[in-house]
Amino acid sequence: MACLNKIKYFLLVCTLLVLTGACSKSFLEPEPLSFFTPENVFVDKQGYQALLITMRKDLAREQTGQKNFLAHQWAASEAGVPWLQMDFTRLTPNSDTYQQFVNQINDIFEMVRNANTIISRIDDIEWASETDRNQILAEAFWHRSYWYYRLIGNYGDLPFIKEEVRGVRVDFKTHSRWAILDQIQQDLEFAVQWMPVSAAAGIPSKGAANHLLTKVYLANMAFEKAVSAATAVIDGPYALMQERFGMDAADPAKNVLWDLHRPENKNITQNKETILAFVDRWEAPQAARSLGLFTMRVYHCAWYNNAVAKDKDGGLGMIDRGPLYDSLGRGNPDVALSDYHSYKIWEDGTYNSKNTPDLRRADINWWDRDEFFYNNPASSQFGQPFDPQNMDNPNDYWARMYAMPFYKTYVPNKPDQMGQPYGSNGDWYLFRLAETYLLRAEAYFWLGQLDFAAQDINAVRTRAKANPITGADVNIDFIFDERARELFAEEPRQNELNRVSYILAARNEGGYSLSNIHEKNWFYDRVHSLNNFYEHQGDLTMLGQSPRIEPYHFQWPIDDNIITANTLGRINQNKGYVGSELNEPPLEVIE
Repeated sequence: MACLNKIKYFLLVCTLLVLTGACSKSFLEPEPLSFFTPENVFVDKQGYQALLITMRKDLAREQTGQKNFLAHQWAASEAGVPWLQMDFTRLTPNSDTYQQFVNQINDIFEMVRNANTIISRIDDIEWASETDRNQILAEAFWHRSYWYYRLIGNYGDLPFIKEEVRGVRVDFKTHSRWAILDQIQQDLEFAVQWMPVSAAAGIPSKGAANHLLTKVYLANMAFEKAVSAATAVIDGPYALMQERFGMDAADPAKNVLWDLHRPENKNITQNKETILAFVDRWEAPQAARSLGLFTMRVYHCAWYNNAVAKDKDGGLGMIDRGPLYDSLGRGNPDVALSDYHSYKIWEDGTYNSKNTPDLRRADINWWDRDEFFYNNPASSQFGQPFDPQNMDNPNDYWARMYAMPFYKTYVPNKPDQMGQPYGSNGDWYLFRLAETYLLRAEAYFWLGQLDFAAQDINAVRTRAKANPITGADVNIDFIFDERARELFAEEPRQNELNRVSYILAARNEGGYSLSNIHEKNWFYDRVHSLNNFYEHQGDLTMLGQSPRIEPYHFQWPIDDNIITANTLGRINQNKGYVGSELNEPPLEVIE
């Protein structure tokens, strides 16, 4: 009976979300009335838990489906570019020609709205215990804080919507990201007190709260508190995985990094490194699973494309069939990977990407440019290595054919799954202990405690068999190189680069300042100098565009539909984009 009640409430809340416009294009649009109103749902603890289930499922939006949120994060970084929209100057508040840098703000605000529904209605019932009430409220605070951290990373200053919006509101005002950070810091400090030490797969725990709070403390420049929050996670019920485990553990050709990133291993009890991973299983009912992770579509190159795959006779030497296709899938790609991520960050003294002892770049874990071969039995070059001179334009080789971190992206179709291999369903990390060590290392760096920072970085490096470093090696660029080595397709890369840009500007370091951050910032200087697509600006024109990025692109434009619908208030546009000339000073306090 308890199971039936959970299903009943889950379906009821899902129906409520659909009928009240949870998939609408703008969070400002009016919501039609429905028989399934919040007043009918939030009548007991199970009603609140049902909406929490929906919110946990929403976390999978980060890395499922082709236009997922993390794909945008890595496409706007040193590690890659958005393949069909490499020119960021084409990005405007009214255009999202292929990617979804602009309109994902509406999707994320839907998640905020769900959290606010619980927060606003938490005392609409009489709770059996304060613990029940506060645990549900704590998780709602966590979800709202999680998505607001992502929002300010994407877009900067925004309205902070603190309660459920009942009816139509068109009088929103923009709050500064600093005010928003103060608010979500306060909310997470409450959440840490009440969230459980351990939880089932896909459910945020106290560790997830402290991990997120560490990021917020860093962004808010509370570095000593960041050390304390990270330490609470590191000293908790987690451990870096050092030995082989899970599926493929008996395969001597693989290694512990391969094991760590099998989707089937991310939420098993053997894996002590998982702080939070969302759950997305092919074997689940269709309504309970996503379209898939799409990692082989998003991050793999289009090696079979007829502009690339030609043999010396002008026919197709590589085709989307056979073992090569099963392994690499049908890459699009949405994120074309740069040489910075594939090669540069693996250079260390006499080591390079080919001879590094670092397991994160081990040959078994990557698919390199020189490992392609002609797989078309009808080709005169069948079985021979791929020759870039056969391409329509051999000068495009570096951009069209790139190395791929196979150990992260390989998610083949399940035995009973039909369709093209894009990257099947699978669990995926949101927070992992290795990142906690790197977050604490960053906090130590800002505090000037470089030896402690090196110790935390070495905890991650030595597990990967990489050479340890000393405090003299530590700087913010090294930390972010290490994050790129460890956290590809896990961290929201653009958000974290954005966070450091604000810290440096607020500290007036490196020639940066808050007064002109949209004109000069660390994000741009790092991305433009390290991403070789931008080094070739003006050379790569095969898609009718040249790779370009400007300093103001460290934040994305806010959907103009949101701004124009807000007729009685003012939602600011980010500087550099059309409409920002109408901006008003953001509010510095959230009432």
